[in-house]
Amino acid sequence: MVKKIAVLDTTLRDGSQMEGISFSVKDKLRIAQKLDELGVAYIEGGWPGSNPKDAEFFARAKHLAWRQARLTAFGSTRHAQKSVTEDANVRALLEAETPAVVIVGKSSPMQVTEVLQTTLEENLAMIRETVAYVKAQGREVLFDAEHFFDGYKLDAAYAIETARVAAEAGADCVVLCDTNGGSLPSEVARIVAAVRKALPGVELGMHAHNDTGVAVANTLMAVEAGATHVQGTINGYGERCGNADLCTVIPNLQLKMGYQALANGDLTRLTEVARFVSEIANLRPNEHAPYVGRSAFAHKAGLHVSALLRNVNSYQHIDPALVGNKMRVLVSELSGRGNIAHKLAELALEVELDAEEIRRLAQRVKELESKGFQFEGADGSFELLVRRSQPDYKPPFVVSDFTVLVEKRTDKEIIAEATVKAEVEGAVMHTAAEGDGPVNALDRAMRKALLPFYPELDKVQLTDYKVRILDPQSATAALTRVLIDASDGQSSWTTVGCSVNIIEASFQALIDSLELPLLRRASP
Repeated sequence: MVKKIAVLDTTLRDGSQMEGISFSVKDKLRIAQKLDELGVAYIEGGWPGSNPKDAEFFARAKHLAWRQARLTAFGSTRHAQKSVTEDANVRALLEAETPAVVIVGKSSPMQVTEVLQTTLEENLAMIRETVAYVKAQGREVLFDAEHFFDGYKLDAAYAIETARVAAEAGADCVVLCDTNGGSLPSEVARIVAAVRKALPGVELGMHAHNDTGVAVANTLMAVEAGATHVQGTINGYGERCGNADLCTVIPNLQLKMGYQALANGDLTRLTEVARFVSEIANLRPNEHAPYVGRSAFAHKAGLHVSALLRNVNSYQHIDPALVGNKMRVLVSELSGRGNIAHKLAELALEVELDAEEIRRLAQRVKELESKGFQFEGADGSFELLVRRSQPDYKPPFVVSDFTVLVEKRTDKEIIAEATVKAEVEGAVMHTAAEGDGPVNALDRAMRKALLPFYPELDKVQLTDYKVRILDPQSATAALTRVLIDASDGQSSWTTVGCSVNIIEASFQALIDSLELPLLRRASP
């Protein structure tokens, strides 16, 4: 039988402690439902005794239908010298009415005496009484042994005693926490194995932070040493340097180590969940993240792509579809003919190019990239290169002149005005428009010229505009690259322009963004 690993996701609690993240209650509910669909065993929703937002989350979450995940509340042991029945945090923990709870307690003598400012004996009593009390209320109890690895290095016997006391009081799992994230994989493997030997029959878990960049490795080493429960966050979000990234831990456990980490879940949804959480967090996705990053299966070097065309496994460690991702071939100055041929197929362009035409196209890409253009992130402009190389190419419009005026006078708002002279289907259109800025003014002037002939362009909207300085040592005279994302509501494309003049670079990308949908429409 395949051995199971229970996964607890703490994105909503530990992940929300990351600098720059602030989830609303609605955000937390949406993420929790995605995690349930993914198939994690536990969803740690927050600390109900710490703030009104978490209390509201649990009040609303208990009325939702959960497919498989056990909603889990987080809280600490009772306070020193206080009865567990009178402790407000423990009471709030139970009032959340979750089927499982996580109780955190200190395992480091330094943390006990200097941070809690109590005795080692009292700390053990706090652990014992809180776990036993919550367990008696019918809850599944997970005990987070905070600062366990640091505590073990200071006093191994005491750290193990905290874990033993929690287990004897009824904890269903004792989770060893590398709270400061300072342990290395070899240390984790050795210490978990020692605890496994000292506490036979006790289910052990691992909670790793990434302060030394090895949280994922530490988690996997803990599993190899006997842990059957792991904790982490989607995309590795968390305080300081973050937590173990479940988007890497889960597929490593399932695809590399032979464990079942998702209870009746669907690993193919992993990439979707990673991007969903980053969107809700309002953080840019890590494009280079293992398994789920957009670049995780992106291939740029011509030699690599040539090999991939012969055997798709030659430069990929798994089929990206297993985690809901996909292979991408990039077109750049490093491209060979294989990159171009694969990209043509990927874009489903109905063009026929022989080997010499593909070679010339690859050379044209190299020449343009040497001037600052970049096509790996601008499929729209690459598609235009291909279409413009065809013998039957006929431009839907030609711009001969444009002028941009930006004026600021005393006590007046800045005015941006553009004029454009373009030939469209034999007619010369000379138009002018004002805008909120020079690019907006150019866009409006172009549309005045084009919409009478191509009314479908009214649906095309600029959705993003990015500027990159390529040689900052040139200061304000630097070469500038502009990327424009556009959409007609059904499909999207990205175009690129490059010039020492930011207006010219913007205009190049703008013209491409308007021409591409017209050429697509005209294709058979």
